[in-house]
Amino acid sequence: MSASVFGRAAEPIVIDVWSDVVCPFCYLGNAVLKEAVEQFPHGSSVQVRYHSFQLNPAFPVGESVLADEYLAKNYGMPQAQVEASHAQLAARGAQAGLDYQFEKSMMINTLDAHRMIHLAKAHDQELPMVDRLFRAEFTDGLNLADHGVLADLAAELGLDRAEALEALSAKAYEKDIQADIAQARQLGISGVPFFVFDNKRAVSGAQPVEMFRKALDVTWQDRAASPA
Repeated sequence: MSASVFGRAAEPIVIDVWSDVVCPFCYLGNAVLKEAVEQFPHGSSVQVRYHSFQLNPAFPVGESVLADEYLAKNYGMPQAQVEASHAQLAARGAQAGLDYQFEKSMMINTLDAHRMIHLAKAHDQELPMVDRLFRAEFTDGLNLADHGVLADLAAELGLDRAEALEALSAKAYEKDIQADIAQARQLGISGVPFFVFDNKRAVSGAQPVEMFRKALDVTWQDRAASPA
């Protein structure tokens, strides 16, 4: 039957997410949001869209260094402070099924990783790519500045490895990435993760699952109260 018999099809709740693949809180926020959507009775009517954000855009493209070394050198963070922060986040991550291996994590310029997310989006693999990049960064300790590594991850998801390498060498999706970053500036987003529900309400940071569920519930109620 055609949809017109029953009126127009309901549009999904859209959650726009700004994040960066070297942001450990973004990895946690991604997992907790996924849990909230799975718990939500109308989860099949939710669309999650990821947008590029760079925490450290000045970091040299193509280079990499252990993240802990970078924090110590550039921010003077005492080792005890770093370890305490890691332990707290790792414990929260474990509750969400994540395995943080902070001693392996690399600091990189994430432009090329964002290119892979945009490439994956063009092949309906955006969310699996986001998940895979986070796991590569925070569990596997892979160097996401390496084009070969990024192309291998794309191939893991069934994308064409040669197409991934071409996208990287051609600096593809640059306009899309910069448009995401510009939109974040317009919205006043200075830190990630940042979640916008139906372009109406925002959740900032890796909040507990209850916070995301509340945002979903209220957004659904807004939909129900709106005229058809």
